[in-house]
Amino acid sequence: MPAKVCAHGRVEVLGNHTDYNKGLALAMGVEYATTVKGSRRTDDRIILRARDLKKIWEGSIQAIQPSETESWANYILGVLQGLKECGIPLGGVELEIHSNLPMGAGLSSSAALAIAALRCLKKIFRFTLPPLEMAKLAQQAEHRFAGVKCGLLDPMTILHAKKDHLLLLDFSSMQVKAIPFPQDAVFLIANSGEKHALVTGEYNERRESCEEAARLLGIASLRKIAPLEFVERKEELPERVFRRAAHVVFEIARVSLAVLALGRENLIELGRLMDESHVSSKFNFENSTPSLDHLCEVSQKCPGHLGARLSGGGFGGSTLHLIESNKQEEFVSTFQKKAHTRLGHPIDLFVTSPSGI
Repeated sequence: MPAKVCAHGRVEVLGNHTDYNKGLALAMGVEYATTVKGSRRTDDRIILRARDLKKIWEGSIQAIQPSETESWANYILGVLQGLKECGIPLGGVELEIHSNLPMGAGLSSSAALAIAALRCLKKIFRFTLPPLEMAKLAQQAEHRFAGVKCGLLDPMTILHAKKDHLLLLDFSSMQVKAIPFPQDAVFLIANSGEKHALVTGEYNERRESCEEAARLLGIASLRKIAPLEFVERKEELPERVFRRAAHVVFEIARVSLAVLALGRENLIELGRLMDESHVSSKFNFENSTPSLDHLCEVSQKCPGHLGARLSGGGFGGSTLHLIESNKQEEFVSTFQKKAHTRLGHPIDLFVTSPSGI
């Protein structure tokens, strides 16, 4: 049966690198998405077409291996292999991918591709999987076929993305709660022009530092320690490990405070927490870059600014800006001019409200 589905990209509003630490995150779907359409074949061939890249990958469902030349195909191949290992009967399949999500901009184009592929394959082969299992399967596809030890934030957000709502994700209980978002503000995503690339090892090093901090503190995860106790036990950690872990421990606390602020529709407080998060990313977690820092600094000088921080894993990609709805045009015009002057090249901007299926 032919099928056509989509999966929205995502941004985290707060909750940077908290997912694999069993913490909390506040995220949302964006208005840009990846579409996958496809149909079953009568043989055992896999044919993948990336329409935007004008590339094709071909192979067999019987012998799935990561591609050394077509990295984009590995996300789908990882999903197919995961489904096979789950015992789901598959056959030959032909898929075509189209996306208006900018690759490498920190909007989780890779996870959107994996989730869109999963949704399409579900329709084609008529199987069912709970959302959490789908998220884990997409995560494992990235671990095994793309070499990135990503957490569950991206696939979980994409699976649950809901229009006009932010999502509170608890990575200890694995529960997701939709929180209404006020109409008084919108989000702007600014692509720094530095490609967001986690596979180089920086992401994996940060994760290993967090795991080391938990081990030295004798706790199961950084979710298990309150900020005050963490500071009191500072001397138990090497200085760099302390800073890495401090970012996560206090980031989890910022998410809790943001949920309270949203309950009061206090967007000024939400913006303040976003600004604070970026400062921590810059100095503690060191996953920011000069370009990302410049964009956040420029934002603070523009009319309608409420908050700004890097989006996603960091190390390039995009910044996320919370701005007053009634000053959107003025903010965008001013921001674009100032950012161009500061960075020396135009910035791609995407204005979005929380979106989803």
